[in-house]
This record gives sequence, structure tokens and C-alpha cells, in this order.
Amino acid sequence: MTTVVRAFCRNACLDISRILRHTASIAAFGAGLAFAGHAGAQQVYAAASLKDALDDLSATYTKETGKKPVLVYGASSTLARQIEKGAPADVFISADLDWMDYAQKHDLIDVASRRNLLGNALVLIAPATTRGNVDLKPGVALNDLLGDGRLAMGDPAHVPAGLYGKAALEKLGAWSQVQGKVAAADNVRNALLLVARGEAPYGIVYKTDANAEKRVRIAGTFPADSHAPIVYPLAVTKQADRAVAEPFYKFLQTPAAMAVFQRYGFARP
Repeated sequence: MTTVVRAFCRNACLDISRILRHTASIAAFGAGLAFAGHAGAQQVYAAASLKDALDDLSATYTKETGKKPVLVYGASSTLARQIEKGAPADVFISADLDWMDYAQKHDLIDVASRRNLLGNALVLIAPATTRGNVDLKPGVALNDLLGDGRLAMGDPAHVPAGLYGKAALEKLGAWSQVQGKVAAADNVRNALLLVARGEAPYGIVYKTDANAEKRVRIAGTFPADSHAPIVYPLAVTKQADRAVAEPFYKFLQTPAAMAVFQRYGFARP
């Protein structure tokens, strides 16, 4: 997976590109394992923001069934394009409707299996060592708060969290002020990492990402009407062996699984 970061380091000690390349190499290694093939295992391609909850659910599923799903995480845009190029996904879970629509348009999923699984919220984060909240309302002076720093977020050209973030900032009248300060990461977890490491003073991620990282805090929550509803659809892929794919696909929709998702901060769509 290629990391795209359009940010410049403020000094020689802040090598953002190096940090994100290291993180991306770990993710790419996971993807490489999936491409190598796991006979009889469900291959689940899921948005990066689902990692903690899905890892937990996968462990429970494995304990109950003896079968261990292969989980591949990344930006929904990257995963959809990998599936389009023949990646062996059985189940796809996107962080927005647009990339599932893309998969449907390109005949990559079984449309009858498509479901809206989860919802989420969009938040502004800051390092946990800082203080002060940001009132995210029209006219918010986010540019002043950033100073010479960068705003970490998913690449607003294609990463769902970045697309939501750009829409929210446009609605609040702040995008034109801060777009030149954006550190655009290839997925939302890499944006989270920039703030957690203190490489960026603020970032835009999902509420669930902020909940999963002790080194950041939520400085503000974007109004729900400032962006499109955050919905995570899932579907079985057209290429999937249904006998292999359906057990975990159905497991993710059970009340027990939903309770786990909610414990991590996800909501019903």
C-alpha cells in the first residue's frame, strides 16, 4: 500500500513521511498475507477504522467456530480498487456509501447481500497532553488554532474520513483557510497516528478512532448536519465462495456482534 502524505515537516525532527511509510508497511504486510491465500478462511476487507472492533469480534468468532477470518484493513477506496484488481476478498466493509456504490457499479459485490451495518461520528482530536475544546460551529477559527502546525486527516481526495472532514469544514466555512495545512494520510488510522505522535496539533478522525488511542483526546465533535451521515455498508463479494463467506458475514450482524461494535463507540446506522 502506498502512503500519500502531502505535508512538509516543520523541521528535520518531524519526518511525517517516514512515520507513515513505517505504518503502511505493516498494513501492506497484512495485505500480503491475504493475497498469499488462506484455504477455507474468510477474507474480510474492512475500513481501517474498524480494526479494534473487528479484531475483537474475529477472536470471539474463532473461539466459537475454530475458523479464523483473514482481516485486511485500509482505506475503503484502496480496498475497493484492490478487489477490482482481483484481490481475494469474500466480504467488503466500507466506511462510506460511495465506495460500496463503486463496488456495486463495477459488479464486485452481491447486491442482495448489501447491508448498512454501522454508523459513526466525526471528531476533531488533539494530543492528550493538551487542554481546551474547540466549538465547531460556522466561522470557527481553526486556522488560528493550527498556527504553523498541520491538520491531520484522511486524504480528502478519496479516503472516506477525509471526504467527510472536508465536507464538514466547507459547511463551517473553514476549508479554504486550512486546506493548505492539511497532512493528507492514506487512511484514517495514519491520520490518528500523526496526532498521537505529536506530529500534528489537530486531526480529524472518527469518534471510534479517538476512543481507541489513549494519546489523543476529543477536542470537538462536528455537527451531524455538517457532513453526510457516516454509514458502514457491508456485502459479500461476487467472487466469494458463499459457503466460506456467509458464516462470518452473518455473525457480524448478530445482536452479540452489534453489542461489541457499540462498546467500541459505533452506532446503528
